[in-house]
Amino acid sequence: MADVKVYNMKGQEVGSMTISDFLFEIEYNEPLIHQAVVTRLANMRQGTKGSLTRSEVRGGGKKPWRQKGTGNARQGSTRAPQWIKGGVVFAPKARDFSKKMNKNDKRLALFSALSKKVADNLFYVIDDISVAEGKTKEMVEFVKAFNFDKSVLVVLNEHESLVKRAARNLEKVDTITAELLSTYEVVKNNVIVIAKSAVEYFEATYAPKTEEEVAE
Repeated sequence: MADVKVYNMKGQEVGSMTISDFLFEIEYNEPLIHQAVVTRLANMRQGTKGSLTRSEVRGGGKKPWRQKGTGNARQGSTRAPQWIKGGVVFAPKARDFSKKMNKNDKRLALFSALSKKVADNLFYVIDDISVAEGKTKEMVEFVKAFNFDKSVLVVLNEHESLVKRAARNLEKVDTITAELLSTYEVVKNNVIVIAKSAVEYFEATYAPKTEEEVAE
């Protein structure tokens, strides 16, 4: 078990907490993290683009002019690709880009990425992440208190509408709840700022509770 410092919103150290080795001190697994990120990006693709081939475009059944004697090139249909409103050669079609990933592998990739943040001192635990009025300036003061100069991901235990509203105008600050956190968000952002209650949520949900689970 390792101890991490706990801060308040003003950047002051207010204590420490013990975090589980099984979640936040596991080996960095880059191939698995890469697979998780690729899977997430693939599942975000809509795959709804599509065009019509010459056989799908309406019309064009009549030969536009006779085969010979007009001085024009031979044409069999006004829906051939070289015609305006004609079909598209090798037209793109709607397809499913989604990928699947084993649930245990997905979880391992998440905590491997989080463990890397802990090891690199880019993991900050806050005793209580909250704002009084939901104003942008409140989150600006929070960021300045820690001198964050790169992208920050704020992980909340529960949906805090005021925190989300206060952060949405800040380009380098994102917010997410613990249950929706994925490897993609961890890798995308430089610094992870997590509520103490969110850490407790992860440990209560995913940390082994018996010796049999530890052995597995």
